[in-house]
Amino acid sequence: MKFSASSAELLKALTVVSGAVPSKSTLPILECILFESNDDMLQISATDLEISIIQGVPVQFDSTYSTRVNRIAVPAKRLLDTLRALPDLPITFVTNEDFQITLQTDHGTYKMVGYDGADYPALPELGDNAVLRMDGAILKRAIQKTGFAVSREVLRPAMMGIFFQIQQDSSRLVSTDGHRLVRLSLHSISNDAATSFIVPEKAMALASKVVSSSDCTISVDQSYISFDFNGSRVLARLIDETYPNYEAVIPVENDKRLTVNRGAMLAAVKRVGLYSSSMTNQIRLSISKDKVEISAEDIERSSEAHEVINAEYDSDDMVIGFNAAYLTEVLGHIDADEVVIELSSPNRAGIVTPLEQNDDEELLMLIMPVMLNSYA
Repeated sequence: MKFSASSAELLKALTVVSGAVPSKSTLPILECILFESNDDMLQISATDLEISIIQGVPVQFDSTYSTRVNRIAVPAKRLLDTLRALPDLPITFVTNEDFQITLQTDHGTYKMVGYDGADYPALPELGDNAVLRMDGAILKRAIQKTGFAVSREVLRPAMMGIFFQIQQDSSRLVSTDGHRLVRLSLHSISNDAATSFIVPEKAMALASKVVSSSDCTISVDQSYISFDFNGSRVLARLIDETYPNYEAVIPVENDKRLTVNRGAMLAAVKRVGLYSSSMTNQIRLSISKDKVEISAEDIERSSEAHEVINAEYDSDDMVIGFNAAYLTEVLGHIDADEVVIELSSPNRAGIVTPLEQNDDEELLMLIMPVMLNSYA
């Protein structure tokens, strides 16, 4: 195999694919990126046996170069480090039948040894599957709105992914870690046959880096999902677990309605949260007519803070506690200028929604309160 390419274009593609390369593996070949010649396109791929990424790169193959090697596994870290250290310039990539690799530029020559591409693990092939099509920008937005609330606890594997609930008239993406929950309804995405599945958060994060503004084709079978973009593909093993009944934890009788400026509240929560206990990260919201007082204290460091922001509220006064970091993330992942926080009591979950929803979607976020001494 011999080809020429722009070092910057090759680095860009390799950086995307390297997201699926494990940092340490009992199989050294998995720490490589597979190069395959495919007509006038170089196909590069990587896998950690759970998630795989495939990308096409336009290159100039040398048709006069004779070798039987058209698949080779290239050490990912050394190749990436070399390309990052080079300026943007033409680079020639050459392999021989002993899987020795030579990179040639105007600056010099760099050699390394690869592996036989025939030994690289085969990427999964999807069987009978459901096929969905959605705009790439919508998918990227959906991942951004839900990914932050995914659980990181390995003892709760079902909650370590984003739950897709595809229906005939609309679809939902749901994520939760037990402290926060996000439910994003997309009215523009549907399928004749209803289906549901859980996609690992890491796979979704990688898909959001690869996604383009063009349409995305999503294929799903019983074990795997693939996201196909223009020249790129992300494959992942689904989480084979039952997703918790998230609807059961969303309160339907929150009769206290607080409307605030999202930016003002987000900034106040960030500032006051700096003075909260490092153990609990707890802040107190004292809600009364037309205002919210946000306060925190850290007894160990003899520090405290409070701010008052304007609000619209016409129910009974109440005091409720939240984790400052969780509330910051919830408010930070809403785009609207105004948000509505629906509450019922200090020990019941709060519902946060944009005052005005975007077209063709409905975003709901839930945040659990923390226990305050005032009602312990």
